[in-house]
Amino acid sequence: MSGLIAIIDDEPDIVELVSIHLKKAMFKVKGFSDAEGLYRFLGLSDGYGQGSDPMPDLIILDLMLPDADGIEICKNLKKRDEYSSIPIIMLTAKGEETDKILGLEFGADDYVTKPFSPRELVARVKAVLRRQHKSDESGKFDIGEILKIDTEKHEVAVKGQKIELTSTEFRILKLFISNKSKVFSRYDILDYLWGDEKIVLDRTIDVHIKNLREKLGESGQLIKNIRGIGYKLEAHHDESS
Repeated sequence: MSGLIAIIDDEPDIVELVSIHLKKAMFKVKGFSDAEGLYRFLGLSDGYGQGSDPMPDLIILDLMLPDADGIEICKNLKKRDEYSSIPIIMLTAKGEETDKILGLEFGADDYVTKPFSPRELVARVKAVLRRQHKSDESGKFDIGEILKIDTEKHEVAVKGQKIELTSTEFRILKLFISNKSKVFSRYDILDYLWGDEKIVLDRTIDVHIKNLREKLGESGQLIKNIRGIGYKLEAHHDESS
């Protein structure tokens, strides 16, 4: 597996240490000390275009930067079509649970708490990219006219209106809609997303599903919480709604 990883952290030692381990894992790395550096690289700053540099396959983003808030950066990238599908791993300080949840709600795919093991971070990078590129069954799924998903085009439409989902939200919805009415425990969903590298908490799944429901609007009610068990997508719906 190879690809370009962008890491944004205002601590040079962290950027250097993570870069060394990522390069050992055969990744290319582009490091930045602030948000402006990332925005210039992506062509989001005035007077700068992206140029010939390739788009990063994944972004490792520190929550606290000198010139911007990591959550705001995440929000800005996820609302732009050309960057919305790039996975983001947030770096957070120990104990900042609220910030972790906010990061996930605004589109981050995973988070790592400082201080962290560089080997663990590389494992998480691989896990996120693996599920991003994993070749599951492809095709089109729908529930009447209310909800449609095209896995080849990576598109979701609610009552004919396209909506933007993060890669994790898309895969969760794909799991549900291709197994209508089947109940999945949180462990089942974790296993589907991360396989043998399940290194996140059950709470992460709850946050992703909460965010998915909100983006689906009224159709989010189709995702049912089965108390004490998990979640399922209700196959039946009211065509008149």
